Amino acid sequence: MNPARLGIVLFALLALPASVAAQDDDRPADKRIVTVMSRNVYHGVNAEIFAIAGATSPLDLLNRVAAVYNGYYARNFSERAVALAAEIEATQPDLIGLQEAALVRIGPAFDPAPATTVALDYVDILLQALAARGLQYAMVVQSIGLDAELPSSLGLDVRHTDREVILARTDLRTSEMKLSNAQAGNFQVSCPFPGPLGSPPIPIVRGWASVDAKVRGKEFRFITTHLDGDCTRVTTFYQDTQAAEILAGPAATDRPVIYVGDLNSEADGGGTATYARALAAGFSDAWAIAGSGAGLTCCQADHVLNPVSLLTERIDFVLFRGDFAVHSVEVVGDEPVDRTPSGLWPSDHAGVVAQLEVPLH
Repeated sequence: MNPARLGIVLFALLALPASVAAQDDDRPADKRIVTVMSRNVYHGVNAEIFAIAGATSPLDLLNRVAAVYNGYYARNFSERAVALAAEIEATQPDLIGLQEAALVRIGPAFDPAPATTVALDYVDILLQALAARGLQYAMVVQSIGLDAELPSSLGLDVRHTDREVILARTDLRTSEMKLSNAQAGNFQVSCPFPGPLGSPPIPIVRGWASVDAKVRGKEFRFITTHLDGDCTRVTTFYQDTQAAEILAGPAATDRPVIYVGDLNSEADGGGTATYARALAAGFSDAWAIAGSGAGLTCCQADHVLNPVSLLTERIDFVLFRGDFAVHSVEVVGDEPVDRTPSGLWPSDHAGVVAQLEVPLH
């Protein structure tokens, strides 16, 4: 087993302008309006990954890792990406914060060198689905989190890499949104995942990504993250600490801030204190201001084939600090009509899209 590996890769798209107004948008040309999306796209193998810790023998471990690999294909991200692209086409976000944007690589079984052959790149698959609709997006920055590799009974090693990603529109219209200062980081603390067959724990590394944007001369910072939800049944320490790092790190700026992500903290206060602490730190919740209904975002069944929606929690957010005006906010991917032809939900989460007017000062 290779140990979990961390890393941050920044992409130099900072000089590339992204449009603030789509050809078919109804946003007034003289308004500093930006549309943002938070989207946990779901790697598809929650149950299979957590089953690895319960392996009872080396052969059982190999079979369980094979189940992870087969699970990616059973949850068919290529098909789900088409549904996600439809959401993006319908809502036209200028900036998208993706969570669980997995990268799956394979290599020879038991090879001590890291696997490098790409089997599935969720970001690339989504970008291709967007391009097929004539939509122009690019990855601005990514934070690489959990990066772990194990051998399987399929005769290959399977390497799972988790990523937080920011996508931006790159089409040119009459107005521009200029991006700069892309950053990414990993949290200082990580929930320890039990290592299989008595091996050392594997840290479930998580992180954040951010970029500064300028809309008609006015600046703000856009942040995306995915906070711990794996250890919270036992302790909130990891999530509490990660949330505090966001507030003391990328959110510690004089600029207005838009903060999106899967925070794994319920808006009704029934879970952790993270959501309430963000509000206490000066953030506002776009849904609480302009949302209609419960705004539930989590969670469908692990296999995402449940015929009736199972969403019961609101844990995905568009938060902001500064004098933004909320023009609209909606949940996407939560209706049966959003399912793919084979019956898959686009993700185990629903997405959140908000249209905000950037403050003048």
